[in-house]
Amino acid sequence: MPVPSLLAVFAHPDDESLVAGGTLARHAAAGARTAVVTTTWAADTPRAAELADALHILGAGRPRLLGYADSRAPRSAPGSPRLCDAPLDEAVGALVAQIRDFRPDIVVTHDAYGGLTGHEDHVHTHRVTLLAAHAAGLERLYPDAGEPWQPSALYLSTHPHSAVRAWGGHLAPTGKTMLTVPDDRVTTTVDVTGWLDRKIAAVLAHRTEVERGAAPGLIAALPAPERERLLGTEWYIRHGLVAKAPRETELKP
Repeated sequence: MPVPSLLAVFAHPDDESLVAGGTLARHAAAGARTAVVTTTWAADTPRAAELADALHILGAGRPRLLGYADSRAPRSAPGSPRLCDAPLDEAVGALVAQIRDFRPDIVVTHDAYGGLTGHEDHVHTHRVTLLAAHAAGLERLYPDAGEPWQPSALYLSTHPHSAVRAWGGHLAPTGKTMLTVPDDRVTTTVDVTGWLDRKIAAVLAHRTEVERGAAPGLIAALPAPERERLLGTEWYIRHGLVAKAPRETELKP
């Protein structure tokens, strides 16, 4: 069977590589169409150029930037509103247009916590993506955003409680809270060690974040075994979409 096409939607340049880089590389290596939508940062910024390098490594095509400002970096998109301040309907419509243009089988985004650190842009990107993934299939919503297209599945990138053993020692010195889910909430565990070289190369392509000591900088400083321990597995929660729902005559738990 053909490998399903995959559209990843994340808040910032580097999110895609850190939490879904292995999955993107794995799908691309199997011949699937893959792409990434980034909700913040403008196309003419250094971080957008670094994103292009990372996506080339992962086989995920050109950057697709919605162009909103990072809530903590106004220079990320001069003249544009912060993602969290933009009208919700506008942001959802912009993402619907990307989904209808790419027509993916699967959409991937942040979980409801916004990942380990709970960054507000991650959380808002999660909300916008859930709305857009449903709206994209409805012809009377956003009629100017292209022909309707309903993805078959939506997966939320997450970390289980058990991952704290791996990540805790590295994030503790930064003072960042780690937001994880019970292990039994994870529906999909993907071993990406076979694509780890590409994933790490994509993470390190985000040179600005390496230099300032953000997560890519932490990864750059680690020995290979520790990199594999932190990045060799990717976890997801499958979120149902209408297109694949069973026929029912009553609500069921």
